[in-house]
Amino acid sequence: MSIKLSQFASNGSENTLSSQKHILFVLSEKDENDLPFKDTLDAKLKRTNSEYKDLSKAPMSLDLPNAGIASFVILNDKLNMFQRHTLLRKAIKPLLDEQPAHVAICVFGDEAAREENACAAYYVTSVNSDELPNRKKENKFKSLKNISIYGYEANHDYAYVNARVAGNTLCRQLTITPPNELTPTIYREKIIALAKEYGWKHEEFDMPALKEMGAGAFFAVGQGSNPQDAAIVHLTYEPKEAKNHIALVGKGICFDTGGHNLKPAKYMQGMHEDMNGSAVALGILLAATKQQLPVKLDCWLAIAQNHISPLAYKQNDVVTALNGMTIEIVHTDAEGRMVLADTLTLASRPDIKGKLPDAILDFATLTGSMMTALGDRMSGVLSNRPELACKAVGAGSVAGERVVAFPYYDDFDSDLDSDIADIKQCTLEGGADHIHAARFLGKFIENDVAWLHTDLSSANRKSGLGAIQSDTNGFGVGFGLEMLKSLIQK
Repeated sequence: MSIKLSQFASNGSENTLSSQKHILFVLSEKDENDLPFKDTLDAKLKRTNSEYKDLSKAPMSLDLPNAGIASFVILNDKLNMFQRHTLLRKAIKPLLDEQPAHVAICVFGDEAAREENACAAYYVTSVNSDELPNRKKENKFKSLKNISIYGYEANHDYAYVNARVAGNTLCRQLTITPPNELTPTIYREKIIALAKEYGWKHEEFDMPALKEMGAGAFFAVGQGSNPQDAAIVHLTYEPKEAKNHIALVGKGICFDTGGHNLKPAKYMQGMHEDMNGSAVALGILLAATKQQLPVKLDCWLAIAQNHISPLAYKQNDVVTALNGMTIEIVHTDAEGRMVLADTLTLASRPDIKGKLPDAILDFATLTGSMMTALGDRMSGVLSNRPELACKAVGAGSVAGERVVAFPYYDDFDSDLDSDIADIKQCTLEGGADHIHAARFLGKFIENDVAWLHTDLSSANRKSGLGAIQSDTNGFGVGFGLEMLKSLIQK
């Protein structure tokens, strides 16, 4: 999507805005007496027994004398980015529900507030204006073509915001796509097309190659599908001025039946979105490319399906991973950590120049226990470097995507002791499976590379989350982008 942007230093008056039909007013707490359409707003506030200050808790929309619609919201300086995005999402929704061709954003307050609020409002408006997969017979989607910003004129065109929007949209579009339209074969074809479009180096390790390499953890999952079209896909973005080297890893299970430990229908519903981690990694890669970040990115995508068949792996199987460790299979629905194990091993090995990545960031919709711990409003991170986990919390705060750091203590390893293999895949006792999964994955990181694991418990939330209106929200793209920036700065 390409939106034309116009910017004006003035807030605008009723005469200036009289031709606008969809207007978002982003206010400060002190703007009560200087607003266009103040009489109309005051009338509705009186009718609803509300006060001006209440707009800081809940936005208000109203019909304008020119047959347009306006939404009013107050953003005070005490709000964090998640709160700011949430209020803006609620404020812009009644405007975007009408699928306008043009939205006007009017920002008020001091210089710093207008700058911050103009950027946030532009992001929330544009990211919620992109088209998402819709297979209804009568899809009447109309794209937003113009955004005008009144009250602040930046010396740029928000290209860096557009890059994040593009990454988030790609993530959501891929994740929402029905599973019959995004099999591993189709997904791999789409990735090849993206690599050609954006100049990424591309290579694949398909099932025969993985078997020959000895990647038995990944192969165990992929062998249950017909066709056996699973693969680890490797993309590289390497600008000439790159000063850092980061690896991105994403879980890409295009559909998860649970395998022999078959999921009941209630929990199999929506399992086409189990590839969300790979879509997040791709979204970060796209956004970083569009922002021309000076960092080499190796993006490793573990693409497969978890099916049930005579060839599917089963409980008590013992398989040998790429790093030589043997794994006792305990539950076939813990397939995500299996495909990630071998993928993380590849990601933590030296590149063709003999260079190791400075850090690995992996993303996966991995465990139900993380959702039990946090719900679906935020996601959890674990790391083999405490400072990396702390940096992640800060990056999430900046991005408006909340993350919580969990401990990575080695005494959890005893729960994964196996009588017959080097390690058990998981336990059947429940408990802190999100920590067990991280401890398991950490065994497959070679060369003591710094590693951050993100368990995407907030990948899907009814009625949206933070800036995003759609249930599938692309959580992780903004956070991951901020992580890259913080690592580059270091």
